[in-house]
Parts: sequence; structure tokens; C-alpha cells
Amino acid sequence: MNETDGDARRALPAVERLLGSAEFAPLLAEAPRALVADLIRDVQVELRAALARPGAAAAPSHAEWYATRVAAELATLRRPSLRPVINATGVILHTNLGRAPLAASAIRALQEAATGYVNLEYDLETGGRGSRYAHCVALLQRLTGAEDALVVNNNAAALVLALNTHANGREAILSRGELVEIGGSFRVADIMARSGARLVEVGATNRTHLGDYRAALTPATALVLKVHRSNFRISGYTADVGVGQLARVAHEAGAALLHDLGSGLLLPAASLGLPLEPSVSEALAEGADLLTLSCDKLLGGPQAGILLGRAPLIAACRANPLCRALRVDKLTIAALAATLELYLDPARARAEIPVLRMLLATAPELAARAGRIADALRLQGIAADVVAGESAVGGGAVPDHTLPSTHVTVTTRDSVAAAEARLRRGDPAVLVRIQEDTLRIDPRTVAATEELELVDAVRAALAS
Repeated sequence: MNETDGDARRALPAVERLLGSAEFAPLLAEAPRALVADLIRDVQVELRAALARPGAAAAPSHAEWYATRVAAELATLRRPSLRPVINATGVILHTNLGRAPLAASAIRALQEAATGYVNLEYDLETGGRGSRYAHCVALLQRLTGAEDALVVNNNAAALVLALNTHANGREAILSRGELVEIGGSFRVADIMARSGARLVEVGATNRTHLGDYRAALTPATALVLKVHRSNFRISGYTADVGVGQLARVAHEAGAALLHDLGSGLLLPAASLGLPLEPSVSEALAEGADLLTLSCDKLLGGPQAGILLGRAPLIAACRANPLCRALRVDKLTIAALAATLELYLDPARARAEIPVLRMLLATAPELAARAGRIADALRLQGIAADVVAGESAVGGGAVPDHTLPSTHVTVTTRDSVAAAEARLRRGDPAVLVRIQEDTLRIDPRTVAATEELELVDAVRAALAS
């Protein structure tokens, strides 16, 4: 369409005229004039594109129409992208939802660190420069038996740092059955390549023997790497080599054993009702020289990665310039230290760390909570029932292991998918499961303080 006198785009009101109208006065009272003007121009760009199409309607001319559009754009701009979600899926360590929620004491520690100055890299005893890496070391040594410890920003970072420090330009041996892929399509082999280590694959996908490692060891071997298969299981005709045996073989050849444990279990698995899953202290006691783990999985802390092991090896990692690029901030350190402090009393850890509390939720407790939620929904005229169900640990930890639970099923009059979408897009956002043409709510991952919000959100979504 040519720009002629009859062009509908010429009828768009001027930005300054709209800003001077009474309809825009409330918006200018709550937002900067320049921002409101930019939003008007954004709306007009959309309108010009629409008006250029054949058969387009006339351009709106009333200031009220523009004020309504700009108010909606302003609300969208101000709405946080990262916002709270009620997790009613029953997946405890939901990677897409930030994995482990923090304990109350960790939240308090984080808030205290955020609202003022802290001695992050200042030694209060000497009055000189300190190290941010020192704050969690004593707790980790006591809880795991490690000689030294280092905290970086996640487990993959800990693995890269260890490999780059001790195997850059040298060989690292790994079983083909442990060439895993983690979240986001990242693969251990690719991480190793970026670290500078030369991957030497041994064994087969399902069976790797001690002799395979022995045959691969050369003077160029720096590390033997063992990756805990925390996000999948291999069953059937299989063979594996334990940490203790690998450590002995590696040490005989002058190499070190690096164990990527992953999930970060600090308590015995049996005490949490989990199947055989190695704890951190067990892995170290078996002979691992270096061990890496996540803090936001079964440990129940903030996102971070921990390197544990022999003091000289950890000191070398700490001195690696790459360590600075992978360092954590004061908020992570504060939250992690507070979480670790809870583990000094295992009973307190099980009671106060949300992940552990969810794992240990009893059948009567879950049934009672499901019944309470279902009753509240029925009082709102919503068809709700209580059925047996299952929860998942999630987060690439304890694969194939489910936890018995009690679900609330909600039957909708319209499409279940549409109702799920309304819940997901609501405020607060609520995530549920769809199973057998019903919405399923698992109380295991819903905090008791969220129950009323959950019921209100379901009522609002179904009323829509």
C-alpha cells in the first residue's frame, strides 16, 4: 500500500497528543513518561503492520483504546519472568522448577547476606584478605571426612575444573557404560573435551571389567574417571567395577580416581527410604581421590557444585585460573553453609530440609492432606476424588524409583488440557499432571502453606 492521503496509517494519533490526554494521566503517574511513550510507539508499530494488510479495519483513534493497550503492555513488562510456582506434580527434584527448595534457615541466611555486607573475602581475625572458598570447608570436612573441599557453581563446573586441572593434555579413562548425557543435551564426553582431557573409552555399554582399565593405563594417564549413573539404570547382562577396585588400579599406575557422584547424598540412602545409592562419605571412604557432587539435588541446598578429596588435588583446583570463572557468590555460600549446618544433626536435617521431608512423608500424612484438598475442592463445587498414586524423586537422581503417594483427581467439564493450561498460566502458576483424562494433584510436593492457594487456583481455572 502506498502512503497516500487515504492511507489508514496516517490516521494514527500522534504520540504527544496521546500523552497529553486525560486517559494517559494515570499511566504517567505510575511510570516514566519516556517509557510510556516507547510503549505507545510499540503499539503503533503493530498497528501499522496490521493496517498495511488488505482489508484492514480503520485505525483506532480514541485515547482510551491506546491507554488500555499500553496499560496491558506495562503490566506484562513489570511482571517478573521468574516467579513462584506451586509444584503439584509429585516430582520432588523438578529440574525445570529449580530443583530443591531451600530450608527456612537457608532462606534466612540468604536474606541476611543479601541485605548487608558480609566477610566474603575478608578475614575478621587477621584483618587481611580472606577467601570465599573457606566458608564451607570445615562443615564439608566434618560431614564427609574429606581432607579439603571447594565449592563452584554446579556439578558440571566441578567436573570441568577437576579435569582441566589434573588431566589437561593427558588421558582420562572412562567406561563406555558411563558416557552419560545430562540435562540440556550436554554429554560427559563433550565436557571432557572442553576441559582439555583426552577421553579413553574402555569396556562395552553394558559390561566393563577391571582388566579393561588395566589395559588402557599408560604413562599418559592422569585420571581414571567414574561417573555415577544417577539418571538411568542398566540392567540384565551387566558388569561394573567398584570405586575401591578402580582406586587401587589407578594408584598402582600413578593416576588418580575422579568420581562424579552427582546427586550429593549426605545421609545413608536407607535412612531416607531410598534404594542403594552411594553417599558422599561412602564414596570417599572407598578410595576416590576427587569427588564431585551437586548441591541442589538430594543434598537439598542451592545450585552449586562441590569438589571433595585429597588436599593437594583440591589446592591445585583452587589455584587454577578457571576456578575464578566458576566461583559462587555470597548468596550461594550463605544458603549452602546453612543447609550443611543442618546435617550436623541428621534428625534435624530430615525434619527441616524440604527435599528430605518430602522423601520421608508417610502414607497416612499424604492421605490426610489429599483428603483435605479434595474436601476443599468439593466445597467449591468441583468434582474431586482421592486415589492411590506415585511420586518421583526426579532431578536425575534415583532413576526408576517411585514413592507411593495419594493423589487428588479433578474432573473438568471441558478439555483437561485447557484446564491444565489455565492453571499453568495463572497467578500463582500451578503445575499438575494429566492422567486418565483427569488433573492429578500430588500433595507430596505441595507445601502445607500452599494448600489454600492451590484450591483457589483450581477453582479459578475451572470457573474460567
